[in-house]
This record gives sequence, C-alpha cells and structure tokens, in this order.
Amino acid sequence: MHPELEELNALDDPVDRAKRAGELVAEHQTVVTELSRIRREALEELVARGSKPGEIAKALGMTRARVSQLLSTGPRSERAFLGYGTLTVALGGKREGGKEQNKAGKVVTQEDMNSYERLRDLAQTLGLDTRYEVIQPPGFVNLNRDNLVVICGPRLSPLISQVLESDDKLGFERDQQGWYLVDKRAGQIHRSPMDAGEPRDHAYLGRLPRLDGRGTFLYIAGIHAIGAAGVVHFIENNLAELYAEAKTKRFSTLITCTFNPETLEVQSSQQLSPYYREGA
Repeated sequence: MHPELEELNALDDPVDRAKRAGELVAEHQTVVTELSRIRREALEELVARGSKPGEIAKALGMTRARVSQLLSTGPRSERAFLGYGTLTVALGGKREGGKEQNKAGKVVTQEDMNSYERLRDLAQTLGLDTRYEVIQPPGFVNLNRDNLVVICGPRLSPLISQVLESDDKLGFERDQQGWYLVDKRAGQIHRSPMDAGEPRDHAYLGRLPRLDGRGTFLYIAGIHAIGAAGVVHFIENNLAELYAEAKTKRFSTLITCTFNPETLEVQSSQQLSPYYREGA
C-alpha cells in the first residue's frame, strides 16, 4: 500500500482522517492537472517537430483519436509561465498618508489592486486559483515560495531592491529626478513619460531568484503603479509568446504602456527592450 494511504488509514479519529484525505485529494489533483499540462506540451512539441498524429500514437501506444483528444484538452502549455495550483500575488503596501505612524493603516494603490484583479481573471481562465497579500512596510516579504508573483516597486521594499541587483542586464536606478529603468546591456536609460505629463509609463517584468536558491518568483514593477498594470496587460495579450521565449527560467524585459489618464485603464502595451535570459 502507498505510504500516504497507510498513514491515513492509521488515523483513529475519523475527523482527522477525513481532513487529511481531503488535503491529499487536493494535493494530488494539482499534480495530476500539471502532469496533463506537461503531457499536452510534449505532444505539441512533437507536432511542431513534424511528427504526424499516427506516428505519435504508435510511439506512445495510443490511438490517433486519443492523441487528438489530448492535444485539444487539458491545461494550456503556457499557463506554466504563471505557475500551478494557487498563485500568491504579493502587492506592495504603504502607510496611509496624513496619519500618525502608529495609527496609519497599510494600503495598496488602486492601480496595483486593478493589476491583481486582471491577473486573477487571467489565472481563472487557465484553471489557476489566486490569493493576494499586502507587503507590510518596510517591505519584508517571504520570497521562498512556489507560485509567487510580486507586484512591488523597489522604493517600497529594500529587500526587492537587493534581489533586483542579481539582474545584470536590466534594473531600476534613482537620481535627483526620481526613479528610472536602465538597460545595462544597451547602455540606455528610460525615464517615465508620466513625469513629463504624458499618459505613458515603463515597467520591469522578470523572473528573479528566490533567496533560498530553490527556485524563482515572477516580478512586476512599474516606475509608477500604472506601469505594473501595463505589464499585466502585456501578459494577457502575449502569454504564449512569453512562455515560448522564457518557459519558467530566469529572464527579464522592459514594457511600456499607454493609458487613459481619466480612468487609468491601460490601452496598449509593448516591449521596450529585448528578452534577456540568464547566461545569454
């Protein structure tokens, strides 16, 4: 018998047994779903290489009908760009203005909350659950977690600022004029057009290393908060391309967006830099 089943059957309390059984069902269902996605992706790669359905079916011991079914059902391959199971989206928090420090609550900008809601809606279409948390001032957050997305500028989190230093190609810098983005490889700086009164902003999108060295997390940050919303807009419209370019490995790129200054709704988004990959 499987060790987990033996452990489960050994529980005397039926309440404990029922709870643990439910937990195991959820855990294994997540794994089964991810295995289905990986299988679909492998089949798609075989098709892309020129293999015919009949050849694939023979190699895998399946019927052609079953291969066709697997290619059209199950999770989309590119959903792995975001993660699997339940995504945790950490939003940068700051103290409410106009209040004493010990009485001020922790809030997130409306733009960041809108970004979370758009990301949540996208995740739902991919069969992923989401939850959000607020990064409390002064910006400490547990980065050593699977399925983590962080939407928080380096101004709100010195910890994030330090992790960003691991990217030797793109990053944030600051001078007397304020924060800006820099493309170290191209030797270019990008200041936000918002600072000149234009309804445009620039942002960073990348996958950064966890502090424990056991994985990565997805990182999104604009020079201003609306820039992060522009990144989410870009992900919504280019998810398959993003996954084809980066898979789940480390990468970074810069995104620029335009928005309606009255509603703060992002109207367009596009890349401002190439995709930079680790080791490239």
